[in-house]
Amino acid sequence: MKNAYEAEPWYRQFWPWFVIGLPAIVVIASLVTVGIAFKHADDLVADDYYKEGLAINRHLESQDMASNLGLSAEVQLHDNTIIVTMQGDLADPNLTLTLAHPMESSEDQILRLQRIDAGLYAVALPMPISGNWLWSITPASGNLWRLDGRLAALE
Repeated sequence: MKNAYEAEPWYRQFWPWFVIGLPAIVVIASLVTVGIAFKHADDLVADDYYKEGLAINRHLESQDMASNLGLSAEVQLHDNTIIVTMQGDLADPNLTLTLAHPMESSEDQILRLQRIDAGLYAVALPMPISGNWLWSITPASGNLWRLDGRLAALE
């Protein structure tokens, strides 16, 4: 039988490791949480918000120009192809379609629409899309006018 002076060293007892282990688990969990937060950060806040704020006026002017020209567009997704039906006086053989994901800017796509008939344009998607997307159409020759809208791709 051991007396009080012959007790086991502290590192062989349960309670010191229990007391040290709880804060250690919290520190490890917080580091994992910070890693996840940085890896999956949202793109909602722009770093150059001032420049983007100034660009809003140019976008509004481009949208007004499209309205003055009487242009409108209907964007539909069929299989893996986007079909755009344009209304208004339009002579451009090519248009630029920008598909912007609302949360992940890394998934944004810029596509060239080809005219297949009067007022009808199409482009095949390089990869399937799902969810909601923001689209904008501009002439391929420059940003004289701009049309914007939403595309809901079925899952």
